[in-house]
Amino acid sequence: MSLWSRTRNAVYGEITRTAMELFLERGFEATTIDDIAAAAGISRRSFFRYFGTKEDVVLGDLAARGELIRDALQARPESEDAWTALVSAMHAVKAGLAETDAEMLKIFKMVHETPSLRARSIEKHLQWQAALTPEVRRRLGADPADPADVRAEALVATVLTCLDVASEAWARCDGAVPLEGLFDGAVAAIRG
Repeated sequence: MSLWSRTRNAVYGEITRTAMELFLERGFEATTIDDIAAAAGISRRSFFRYFGTKEDVVLGDLAARGELIRDALQARPESEDAWTALVSAMHAVKAGLAETDAEMLKIFKMVHETPSLRARSIEKHLQWQAALTPEVRRRLGADPADPADVRAEALVATVLTCLDVASEAWARCDGAVPLEGLFDGAVAAIRG
């Protein structure tokens, strides 16, 4: 990685940390881009070199997490059926995240309580669906050229909905029940 890339990543990380502190302290809606720029010691214009919107600060790496799930899915044993492989890939990525459960809980609460973040989160999940569907199609033996075969899209959308329902319940119960347990419960309800 070049010096320029490392520097850009460091600045991106610093702006993200600063913004998240402000969001969690003041609330997402009450924190302005000018507040973030001032706290990070950058101009408003510099903020927009790194982020398109305030929502991107919170949800910017969700697209990359979709790629991590796709990679974990592709690494699952061929002997696993598509559903099991997809659920296992979700667990594998959760286990490898850098955030603590307490940090994730704060972020999930903010996302579920803020309509603009909620909308962007759904948009990111649609990107995940597009990234995951080809591998699920392959595992199902589906013809990628058949637009009428909706099995892969349905499986991916269902697992993502289970994740969304579990994360919302996790935020509601203030983390009293482990997120993984809620996700597994949602998945079991579908399979039951």
